[in-house]
Amino acid sequence: MARAPGALSASAGTLGHGMRRWFNQVVLSRRWATFIVMGLSFLVFGTGTASLFFVLRANLALLAEHGWMAALDGGAQQLIELLATGYLSVGAYVIFKTCEHRLVHWIADGED
Repeated sequence: MARAPGALSASAGTLGHGMRRWFNQVVLSRRWATFIVMGLSFLVFGTGTASLFFVLRANLALLAEHGWMAALDGGAQQLIELLATGYLSVGAYVIFKTCEHRLVHWIADGED
């Protein structure tokens, strides 16, 4: 059975909408929860990016110098793990900025 071209994106949109609704209801509706999640996401972002650039550069230099042998010895797996860490850090940064935005509006606008 063939899928309609937009079928996958529609289900992904529904999932994203549900996650966004949950995040708004559970985290962003409570100042204390927003502040805690903001702090945790800051720590995840900081930990994930502290030396990511240097390790990624060293990994790419190893792969460039030793080629296929380095890839088979774990260089390719490490590269994938470094890229996953980078995307996890980006996600943590987005969560941090969302919480920050919400808290700034609470403070500046005096919302309850």
